[in-house]
Amino acid sequence: MAKILVTGATGHIGSKTLQHLLKRTPANSLVGLARDPAKAASLAAEGIEIRQGDYVDYPGLVGAFADVDKLMMVSATAFSDRNRQHQNVINAARQAGVKHIVFMPIIHPTGSDFFLPQVTEQDLFVEQALQASGLTYTLVRHPPFFDSIEFYIGSQALQTGVYAPSGEGKASYASRDELAEAHAVVLSEAGHENKSYSLYGNSAVSLADIAQILSAISGKPVPFIACPEQDYLNRLMAAGLPEPAAHFALQWLQAINAGEFDGQTGDLEKLLGRKPMTAQEFLRQNYPAR
Repeated sequence: MAKILVTGATGHIGSKTLQHLLKRTPANSLVGLARDPAKAASLAAEGIEIRQGDYVDYPGLVGAFADVDKLMMVSATAFSDRNRQHQNVINAARQAGVKHIVFMPIIHPTGSDFFLPQVTEQDLFVEQALQASGLTYTLVRHPPFFDSIEFYIGSQALQTGVYAPSGEGKASYASRDELAEAHAVVLSEAGHENKSYSLYGNSAVSLADIAQILSAISGKPVPFIACPEQDYLNRLMAAGLPEPAAHFALQWLQAINAGEFDGQTGDLEKLLGRKPMTAQEFLRQNYPAR
């Protein structure tokens, strides 16, 4: 039986994609790839086969991809040799006889000259590698995650306000869960071969808009407080975020303020068959009520 394999099975996107695939296809047709299969025990308990694999272990990938028809390549983590890891996956998939790879690059609007460090250049490398590979592929381009808003503004914004560098940029955020559901649709259906989707969320919001939403949710004023970039970094680090992670958060906000993710295609809605959740819905359900 040809199988669907999802890498990063113990991570947010990989595990959620497999959970949504379970609703659409038999468990015995699904495979999760994990560096440590023991951490994927909950997926194995649902009948999903878990195979050991690491992006840096090329021979191991070739073996793990045996009898796989479609492969979801979850992005390697930032601050690692992403190009080598992704190329390993593509080459191993081709050697193992995989027919179709689905990949999740960041949205990068045509003509944009903004490059998010550790992300944009490496994602464009993958797109070019897939085009050169001869494999069928689908690109499911991601906007910023709703789930990352707390990373950008901290968990205490209800008490302190939203401190962030000034800017009028907006982003059409989407949740990891709904993006994973869209992945499952692409992986389990025909008709997505060699297509590219930009999975913008329901509507674009700015950080000032997010402050207003948090005000409405909490019933008390949550101001947006524009601050210099260095002050923003200092606040994140004072809250316990390591300096590289703080700079990474700032770079995402710079991209948002540059308008990189302020778009609408309707692709996510079409794949889900419904409108994606709004910022108000996500924050009401998920932002820490502290």
